[in-house]
Amino acid sequence: MSEDNKNMENQQNEDKSKENQQNEDKSMKNLQKEDKMGLILVAAAIIALFAIPDHIAGIFGAMFESVKEIAIDVFINGQVGVAIIVSVMTGRVLERLGFTDALLRLFIPYAKIIGVNSSIVVPSVYNILGDINAAGRIAGPVLEKGNATLDEKKIAIATMVQSQQSFSTLMLGLLAFAAAGINSALVVIIAVFGPIVIVPLLLGKTIWRDTKALELAEMPRFTPKTGALPTIFGGAKEGAELLFLLIIPAVSVVFAIIGALDYIGIWAHFEEFLTVALNTLSIHPETGILSIMASPTLAMSEIVNVAAEIDPALLIGSFVLASSGFPLSVVFGQVPAIWADVCDISEREAMKAAVLGVVMRFITAAILAAILTPILT
Repeated sequence: MSEDNKNMENQQNEDKSKENQQNEDKSMKNLQKEDKMGLILVAAAIIALFAIPDHIAGIFGAMFESVKEIAIDVFINGQVGVAIIVSVMTGRVLERLGFTDALLRLFIPYAKIIGVNSSIVVPSVYNILGDINAAGRIAGPVLEKGNATLDEKKIAIATMVQSQQSFSTLMLGLLAFAAAGINSALVVIIAVFGPIVIVPLLLGKTIWRDTKALELAEMPRFTPKTGALPTIFGGAKEGAELLFLLIIPAVSVVFAIIGALDYIGIWAHFEEFLTVALNTLSIHPETGILSIMASPTLAMSEIVNVAAEIDPALLIGSFVLASSGFPLSVVFGQVPAIWADVCDISEREAMKAAVLGVVMRFITAAILAAILTPILT
C-alpha cells in the first residue's frame, strides 16, 4: 500500500512538473512587445557593460554635460529662470487687472465669423507679451474654463508657437532690420500678429474642425478676485514651481537625448541637414540653428552683428523663424509637459500641435522672405 502511495505521489509530481513546464512555455509565447524589448535591452546592457564600459560612461557624461549647460547654466544660474518667474507673475497681475477678459471680448466678433472659441487667442497674446511657459500656464485653464474643445486647444497651441516668446527677440530683430536699412513694420505686422488671425481660420477649416464660437453671454469671466499681494506673491511662487517641477525636467529629458546622440555621432549629421534645409528656406543657417537648438533671443542678438552684410531675405527668414516657439526643448518638452498639467489634453496631442505649428513657421519664413524681400529692398 505504501508502495502504491509512493508511485501515486511520484506521478503527481511528474504531472505538476509537466504542468509547470507547459505554463512556462505558454508564458514565454505570451510575452508582450514591451517584455521582449525589455529582455533585448537587458541582454544588450549586460553585453555593453562588459564589452564597451568606456562608451557607456562616455554617453552618460555627454548626457550630463548637455543637460548641465542648459538646465544649470541657462535656467538656474542664467537669466532665463528669473525671466520665467517674472513672466508668470506679470501674467497673473495682468489677468487680475482684467487683461484676459478684455482680450477675449475684443476677439469675439472675429471668432464668431470664423466659428471658433475666442479663448484660443489667449496663449498667443500672452506669449508675445511675456513667455511661452507663462502663456501655457495661464492660458490652459482659460481654455478649459471657456469650454474650448480638444480641437480648439490644439489650434491654440499651434497658433501660440508661431508667435515670438520673448519681447527681447522682437527688440533685437528691430535692431537688426535697422542695421540692414530695412523698414521692419510690415514684417512685424505679418510675422508676429498675422498668425493670431490667420492660423485659427486655416486650422479650424481644415485639420481640427470641432470648433464652436460662443456668444459673449456664454463666456465666463476670467478675472480672479484675489487680492493684490496674494496675486503678486502667488504668481512668483507659481513661476518657481513651473521652472523647477516642469520646465527643467522637460528640458533635461530633451537635452539628455541630444547629448547621447551627439556622443554617438548622429547629431552632427542632423545639424548638417539643418544647414542645407535652412539655406533652402532663406534662413541664415548659423542663427537659424541657434533659434532651433538654443534660443531665438540669442539668435537675434547674433544676427544684429551681421545684418548689414547678409542677404536681406536671410534676415527676414531668420527673424520670422526666431519669432516662434523654438528651441526644440520647448516644442518637445516644455509645451507638452505644461499643457498636459493644466488642461485636458495629453502630452502627445500637445506635442503634435506644437510640431505642426513650428513646421508651419518654417513655411511662413520661406514665403515671407520670398515675397517681402523685393518689396522692402
